[in-house]
Amino acid sequence: MKKASVITSIVAASAVPLVSSAATITNISDAGSFIINTINNVLVPVLFAIAFIVFLWGAFQTFILGAGSEKVKEKGRELMLWSIIGFFVMVSIWGLVNILTGTVSFGNTSGITGGTPKAGVQVGQ
Repeated sequence: MKKASVITSIVAASAVPLVSSAATITNISDAGSFIINTINNVLVPVLFAIAFIVFLWGAFQTFILGAGSEKVKEKGRELMLWSIIGFFVMVSIWGLVNILTGTVSFGNTSGITGGTPKAGVQVGQ
């Protein structure tokens, strides 16, 4: 029961900045920017922290608590493996979100950004 209340407290505390900035959304572009910034600045660091803590707990179980028990070592190895898989998935999704952000350019009012790609080679001059 204590785990649920701790998790609820953490979620509530991390949602306070989101509620306070929600009043500034006036159009779809602002809503997109708000969602992307929330993912990049709140959700991703929290998920990385949780995965890192799980990895450390798995290492602790494997190398310290599991010194005499093969079952505890195996459980620690599984936690470490799943946290590494979680890191990989989160980095992949975070990269896709950043590609989407760079491609769509939420909040851009000046038109297309970036211009024509340059190859670095002078052709026709």
